[in-house]
Amino acid sequence: MAANEVPSETPSEVRGEARGETRRRASRYVVPVAVAGVAAATIGLVPALAAAGDPDLPEITAQQLIEKIAGSETQTLSGTFKVSTDLGLPALGGLASGLGGLGGDGASSTADPAQKLTELASGTHTLRLAADGPERQKLTLLDGSDEYSLIHNGDDVWAYDSKSNEVFHEKGASEGPEAERKELPATPKELADEVLKAAGDTTSITVDGTAKVAGRDAYQLVIKPKQAGSTVASVKIAVDAANGTPLKFTLSSVEGGKPVVDAGFTKVDFARPDASVFAFEAPKGAKVTEGAEEAAKPEKLPENFEKEFGKGFEDFGKGLNVIGEGWTTIARLDTGAPAPKTEEAPKEFQGLLDSFGDEVTGKFGSGTLFKTKLVNALLTDDGKVYVGAVTKDALVDAANADK
Repeated sequence: MAANEVPSETPSEVRGEARGETRRRASRYVVPVAVAGVAAATIGLVPALAAAGDPDLPEITAQQLIEKIAGSETQTLSGTFKVSTDLGLPALGGLASGLGGLGGDGASSTADPAQKLTELASGTHTLRLAADGPERQKLTLLDGSDEYSLIHNGDDVWAYDSKSNEVFHEKGASEGPEAERKELPATPKELADEVLKAAGDTTSITVDGTAKVAGRDAYQLVIKPKQAGSTVASVKIAVDAANGTPLKFTLSSVEGGKPVVDAGFTKVDFARPDASVFAFEAPKGAKVTEGAEEAAKPEKLPENFEKEFGKGFEDFGKGLNVIGEGWTTIARLDTGAPAPKTEEAPKEFQGLLDSFGDEVTGKFGSGTLFKTKLVNALLTDDGKVYVGAVTKDALVDAANADK
């Protein structure tokens, strides 16, 4: 075992204390979040991220570096953040617009974070971030000359879309955003915390040199599955050598090519931002939508939607089982009904299903494999679903083993 690898025999009580401390620290470290609705998010950084040469830093073990992350006191910062995702999916723009007609009356605000921030699910984006503890954060998504800003200031959440000149406002921010943050990590630190929770006997964690990120000296923490069959090749986290704040997060697939997720700061300053950064007043003439009013609107589904597409799925979810462990965990679900045919799906979905679904066969029979660079799913013709961050062969083997 390498000197800088986390020993598998680390006492459970020590790991428990470290993870508990990580959660406590994470709850205090809040950077603009609400990148809710991005499933898996889950991003290639421009080459300019790395400055000239790797810094010469004192040696550190992986365990010490994890403790440094968990012990980080960072609560204030501002900077520029670059995010890029490549899940290997077809363009989702047409699907997103099509789905807009499946619910609601089409009059929802374009400034609503649940809709706007799904753009981060694909492509490359530049954001400005600012944070002053758990009560004040701001995220600005830059898109050419247009900007989208999300501001949390005390009990208020404001979102403004300059392109449409629309504003979204919601009270009770002390509870709502917290739930959203748990759904999707939005910063390098939150991403790092989620990955570190998976560490154990199935995971190799090492320190692999140093780097310059956003002008800061950083250590490189590398996390790799020890199990064969995972779609994850590695996770690399650049950790600020001075304060333990993760500065960059890169998740690579066994397929190679661009990282699935690559997110990090291009500029960062840990000084407290001015209070005026978090102040917001709706621009004159802007349409303002109150979140409580939006949530109260009844959903309008297509005529006969439930009759045509919900039939036979009354017991959906009752047959859920988990196969395997660690990085090769597979969720198995028996829907109790034959799989619907592509031609039976709404038109908005048919092209998407055809573009990333492959027919597969095995001892289990036949089915359709829906693939991305990270998560794959096998839907058998008899209605069983196998999903995991595992390869096609691993899913087929699991389905065959059921026979």
